[in-house]
Amino acid sequence: METKRQRVNMISAISSQGKVRFMLYPDSMNQQRLIRFMTCLIRDSERKVFLILDNLKVHHGKLAAAWLDKHKEKIEVFFLPPYAPEYNPDEYLNHALKISVHSGQLPYTAEDISHKIQSFMRKLQHHPPLVSRFFHHPL
Repeated sequence: METKRQRVNMISAISSQGKVRFMLYPDSMNQQRLIRFMTCLIRDSERKVFLILDNLKVHHGKLAAAWLDKHKEKIEVFFLPPYAPEYNPDEYLNHALKISVHSGQLPYTAEDISHKIQSFMRKLQHHPPLVSRFFHHPL
């Protein structure tokens, strides 16, 4: 019997001070999800948010651009160079996350995967020095 591969997607943001914010979602990233995530980022921040994004197509969409223009006093977005994941500290977090999710008992359901992701990310939220290390990865 062949089983369908389960997946859970995540968008996250980390700061060099060790803060972690994340959101899980079931389908592909879209502009509405990105806007929802950015809304949470600015709501939880006392200062202006400077967000660095990769070049995923939805990051450049018209809805997202309009939302950013409307909230430019609270958030500013910068884009990484194309095809440069080595410059993105969040990619190092993703690597550590995948190792954690695939260690021990392998998750088989989307619920199991979500639980392992949330557990890992919440541990990181309580250990800012671990998060800060993702910014010091050698190129």
